[in-house]
Amino acid sequence: QVQFVESGGASVQSGGSLRLSCRASGFSLNHYPVGWFRQAPGKEREGVSCRSSNDGSTYYADSVKGRFTMSRDYDRNMVYLQMDSLKPEDTAVYYCATDFEIRCREDTVRMIPQYDYRGLGTQVTVSV
Repeated sequence: QVQFVESGGASVQSGGSLRLSCRASGFSLNHYPVGWFRQAPGKEREGVSCRSSNDGSTYYADSVKGRFTMSRDYDRNMVYLQMDSLKPEDTAVYYCATDFEIRCREDTVRMIPQYDYRGLGTQVTVSV
């Protein structure tokens, strides 16, 4: 059974940093892509970042490029999202997810919210 457990969300001030963690189980991160998406109150879900299982390439939404870094721990089957220079508009619930069909490419970051498997999310709040 595919499962994700996200953690690390918190309230921080603008300009601060957070590191989100996601523990995956029921499948191997070596075989399928993994991604992060977020949902802010009253807004549509937004793909944030994904990492390809083919070559380890990582892609980001323009809104977070240069500020967020996604990484993976193969041994622990963990995924991380380092978020720096946070802005109030980054406030959202962040989810990690995977899909067995959708490939992770630069042009499919927007599709991450459609991934079939996701966790319950972790809240990130950035204040001015």
